[in-house]
Amino acid sequence: MDLPLDEEDGTFTNISLADDSERRSGRRRPAAGRARAAGMNAEMDAVEAENQVELEEKTRLINQVLELQHTLEDLSARVDAVKEENLKLKSENQVLGQYIENLMSASSVFQTTDTKSKRK
Repeated sequence: MDLPLDEEDGTFTNISLADDSERRSGRRRPAAGRARAAGMNAEMDAVEAENQVELEEKTRLINQVLELQHTLEDLSARVDAVKEENLKLKSENQVLGQYIENLMSASSVFQTTDTKSKRK
């Protein structure tokens, strides 16, 4: 993009990119044109507001999904820990049960009596 060079002093001239046709012509837009532009701006603002609401809702839902995923991970870890504890307790119960059986069989108090052999 070539900028206009001021011939007198060799500097560049600034050109505004804004629509300043109203200032140059000395005329203003008709009222209908201004109203239409205002209506378009209002419509664009409404669309932007709707997009912002949708974006906020999506963000809220994403955060909620992430929170639920973390909760699920925590629950899964807790279930695994409880399963391990359960297996450990079952094993300890088997050992204790076997120990009690061995004690009972070694004790004369808990010896089985054969009632049939005493009657004969």
